[in-house]
Amino acid sequence: MADAFRLLRAPPEAPDGPRTPARRVRTAPETAGEDLLKLVLTLVELLRQLIERQALRRVDAGDLTDAQEEELGATLLALHERMTELCAEHGYALEDLNLDLGPLGPLLGP
Repeated sequence: MADAFRLLRAPPEAPDGPRTPARRVRTAPETAGEDLLKLVLTLVELLRQLIERQALRRVDAGDLTDAQEEELGATLLALHERMTELCAEHGYALEDLNLDLGPLGPLLGP
């Protein structure tokens, strides 16, 4: 395995000079539970948004009946409301869950 890593080339330097080291997540033992909760809420919100986008694609493609569209809309609305409630319960807003991925932009869409 060590030989394989030696064969890998170093990533090219950025045009404006050497790269700065990535920021590391630092947590204190007393906040680890809250940090984990925020991470889980962030992942659930990401999945909710992905499911919502896929549902919109299916509606636009005409793959669903009117009844299925109504049920899907009600389910997505209930899920969004529940996420908002969970965030408020723990002192967060949905906007607090968005992670900055640097050059890739924010993790969660608008």
